Amino acid sequence: MAVKLNALTSDSYIDISQYRDQHFKGNRHEQEKLLKQSNTLYVGNLSFYTTEEQVHELFSKSGDVKRIIIGLDKVKKTACGFCFVEYYTRLDAENAMRFINGTRLDDRIIRTDWDAGFKEGRQYGRGKSGGQVRDEYRQDYDPARGGYGKLAKPRS
Repeated sequence: MAVKLNALTSDSYIDISQYRDQHFKGNRHEQEKLLKQSNTLYVGNLSFYTTEEQVHELFSKSGDVKRIIIGLDKVKKTACGFCFVEYYTRLDAENAMRFINGTRLDDRIIRTDWDAGFKEGRQYGRGKSGGQVRDEYRQDYDPARGGYGKLAKPRS
C-alpha cells in the first residue's frame, strides 16, 4: 500500500501573526496583502546599544539585506530597541523569519514579525516619552533598555 505525503500547507515560521500596525494608512485588506508580499521585517526586543553592524551581521546570514533602519527615540534621537530589516527578496526574508526569530543578539532574545513596508517617520518610537510604548510601563529593571520603565510607578 502506497502512502501519499501531503506538502505542508502552512509554515508557522513565516505565517503572518495576529499583530497589526494600528497606524497603518489603509484598510485591513490592503495591509494583509502587503504583509503577504513584504520583504521587510520588524525586529523587536533589541538592546538600546545594539548597532546597525550587529543587526546586519546576523540578518545577512539568511540573505542579502537591502537596508536596515534602526528605531529611534523621537525626542532624544537615540536607539530605542527595534529596527526594520529590508531584504531584496521575499525568500530571504522568510528564511530570516524561520531561522533568526527567537535567537540571541547582543545577549537578548529578539523577535521578528512581518512589516507592510517601511515608510519615513516609522523609525520613531510611539511612546509618550519618545521611545517604545512597552518600555514606558515596564516594571522590571533592564539596563539594556534604559533601566526602569519611564512611566512605571516605583515599587515600594
